[in-house]
Amino acid sequence: MARKIINQALLNPQAYPHNPQNIELMQTQMSFIFLTGDFVYKVKKEVNLGYLDYTTLEKRLFFCHQELGLNRRLCPDVYLAVVPIVEEKGELRVEGQGEAIDYAVKMKQLPQQRMMDVLLTKWQVTREMIAKVAQKLAEFHQRAETNREIAAFGRVGAIRYNTDENFSQTEKYIGTTIAAEGYQHIKNYTNRFIDSNTSLFDKRVREEKIKDCHGDLHAAHVCFTDNICIYDCIEFNDRFRYSDVASEVAFLAMDLDRYQQAGLSQHLVNTYVELSHDKELLKLLNFYKCYRAYVRGKVESFKLDDPYIPEEEKAKVLTTAQGYFQLAESYI
Repeated sequence: MARKIINQALLNPQAYPHNPQNIELMQTQMSFIFLTGDFVYKVKKEVNLGYLDYTTLEKRLFFCHQELGLNRRLCPDVYLAVVPIVEEKGELRVEGQGEAIDYAVKMKQLPQQRMMDVLLTKWQVTREMIAKVAQKLAEFHQRAETNREIAAFGRVGAIRYNTDENFSQTEKYIGTTIAAEGYQHIKNYTNRFIDSNTSLFDKRVREEKIKDCHGDLHAAHVCFTDNICIYDCIEFNDRFRYSDVASEVAFLAMDLDRYQQAGLSQHLVNTYVELSHDKELLKLLNFYKCYRAYVRGKVESFKLDDPYIPEEEKAKVLTTAQGYFQLAESYI
């Protein structure tokens, strides 16, 4: 069944067991997200982007279960189940009976007005709120899994692989979302930093600072509910989740900088360092801020090639991508 037909069918309230009044469709580069008021149903796109592959039903089912399990680490009450989408008597049904034509991750719908990115635009995020996020992160990182396989992703070869991949994947956007000068400036800085800090990266590995992290920790993935919910971690590629905890903290600190909240950004870092006793993190902070801003610029640039995203939306995407690349360069 064609994806456009499936999406249209899932905008019908009768497709759901709780018969919602209104349904809103949102999408990312890799998912269609159906917001139904009480619940969210997240359906993976049939795409192969190189770093992720959702092209078969079996793979989408596997990664739905990965998403459920991994996100329950930081948001246990929100991630409810993996549910089938089936065809019954010529109609599509979510959580129906019969052979599945696709699957969705079912979640409680979080209040949009309590998302950190929304609150930041209204200057409604306080130092106390940021301190609680830092505490949740520090506790999460303390218990997060690490082993020899995970630790290997903190070694210089793995870090260089990730940064080289960034630069090769963004060459096509030079002159569109990133200026040629900026591209070369960031690339030179990145390579110099890695070459000059081999012993520091090795020390981080020995001290077990490389963990199975969240992997995509920016402001849009933090919700201030009764319990702070940090959701939508990376499930599709372990390599992007296995990282130095410094990289994870730098990701959110970078995004706070993007919202012109340098004070909150610094408070996040200081509180985390105080709680974790990881002062060495500060030596890596700007390197990882630069890296994370560049990754976000890359991901936004990819959206320009997404056939599902309307052209009028791509003008906003272009501006966002350019902003991230400029922010990456500002950390040099």
